Amino acid sequence: MYTAHRKRGFTLLELVITVAIVGILAAIALPAFKSQIQKSRRSDAKSGLMGAAGQMERYMTERGTYATATLGSGSGAVYPSTTQNGYYTLSLANLTATTYTLRAAPAGAQTGDACGTMTYTEQGVKGVTGGTLSTADCW
Repeated sequence: MYTAHRKRGFTLLELVITVAIVGILAAIALPAFKSQIQKSRRSDAKSGLMGAAGQMERYMTERGTYATATLGSGSGAVYPSTTQNGYYTLSLANLTATTYTLRAAPAGAQTGDACGTMTYTEQGVKGVTGGTLSTADCW
């Protein structure tokens, strides 16, 4: 008696279905992964803003004004204009003798973050501008 032997392996249909399932899973997982990475990088902005705020307060104590403070790499700068890991660019806005607003704008790989630009004032007020998430979600 003769018995037919079926070859072991995958059919084309099984392979196509498997590739389609992997593609769908990747399409779902990749944006979530990117969002999680951007969220973890926000700590770079927070630490940069807090560090710069501390130096601004020291500057005020020594000179009695915020108005002449600068960020950057020059000898008169109170703090660098980029965060430690380079994911944000720091700048000063609303600079007067008694007020300032520090801003951390996303840069490089962090561009497009849903928080947009994170802000911090001399009063300790935290905020975000230009993003789709709330201050509570970003800070």
